[in-house]
Amino acid sequence: MTSTNHIFDDLFVLELANNHWGKLDRGLRIVTDFSRIVRFNNVRAAIKLQLRDVDAFVHKDFRSREDIRYIKKTIATRLAKADFVTLVEAIAKAGCLPMATPFDEVSVDLCVELGIDVLKLASSDLNDWVLIEKIATTRKPVIVSTGGSSLKDIDDLVKFFANRNIPLAINHCVSLYPSLDSELEMNQIDFLRDRYPNNVIGFSTHEQTDWATSVAVAYAKGARTFERHIDIDEPGYTVSPYCSLPHQVDEWFKAWRRTVMMCGAPGTHKRIPTQRETDYLDGLVRGVYARRDLPMGHALCDDDVYLAIPLQKGQLSCRELMRGEVLLSAITADAPILIDSIDSPYAKNEQLKALIYQRGL
Repeated sequence: MTSTNHIFDDLFVLELANNHWGKLDRGLRIVTDFSRIVRFNNVRAAIKLQLRDVDAFVHKDFRSREDIRYIKKTIATRLAKADFVTLVEAIAKAGCLPMATPFDEVSVDLCVELGIDVLKLASSDLNDWVLIEKIATTRKPVIVSTGGSSLKDIDDLVKFFANRNIPLAINHCVSLYPSLDSELEMNQIDFLRDRYPNNVIGFSTHEQTDWATSVAVAYAKGARTFERHIDIDEPGYTVSPYCSLPHQVDEWFKAWRRTVMMCGAPGTHKRIPTQRETDYLDGLVRGVYARRDLPMGHALCDDDVYLAIPLQKGQLSCRELMRGEVLLSAITADAPILIDSIDSPYAKNEQLKALIYQRGL
């Protein structure tokens, strides 16, 4: 996988979808309001549009059907090409990545023309191979949502993009709008990470209650790209229950930031303890003390010493105690045995000696 795979790491996708209701001015207000939240939280974010060649996408005999919700909404929210140009320019100027979900082949060409950075493949199109092959011709990074998919669907898609060396992120997604907490199936993130180790795994979420918890769980499980629908509350418009308002996305970002802090270093290698933690533990370590008066030249054995707190600066601890160390000077009963008092490999390691003299009382 190419290095551009990193474009997905810690990327938040804010789905504009049809929330602008076909109104350019409203779409621009959404971009303005949410890009401020992005900037204030210092996160990487894409604002995503949906593109359809409406005249070809909806069969001409069905365009007037008011009873089919998807068709009615598609017709009602169409934007002109010039409007999309304006929106993409506004997204880029606001410091976010322009991103789009093309639902047909003509819209893929429009994505290229608009300079879209990342393409999204919707759950509904995960096995639409005419569209998938068209998307692949752009060579642009792709994020796919996996709602309602079969395992074969995902396997085939991953293999297809891997063979073409096109970066692909895979979002765990439950295509229920809104989703209940009991329907989130967060353990699927574990499954996707295990099955597709060369792909970034993400989480596309539509729950309406506590998404601060879900983003924390998702990040802790290894998800590294996150998606939510966004909207603004204005008179005359109804906010869908699965959409987030600006203040809620602010909470979402902050919950993610807290989770990143709590998770700490990547789980691929041992963490490095902080000095504060090391100092605390050093205060609990037992030091080596002489049980009786010991003469210079004496070789230490178990009966010559005992272990007790506190550990003092320069003193051997239970961690360094070895049998047979030869004393370089006499030690009185109950006195600490210092690193400089013994003939030992520890005493010849200046770096280790410095650490021993820095710790303890």
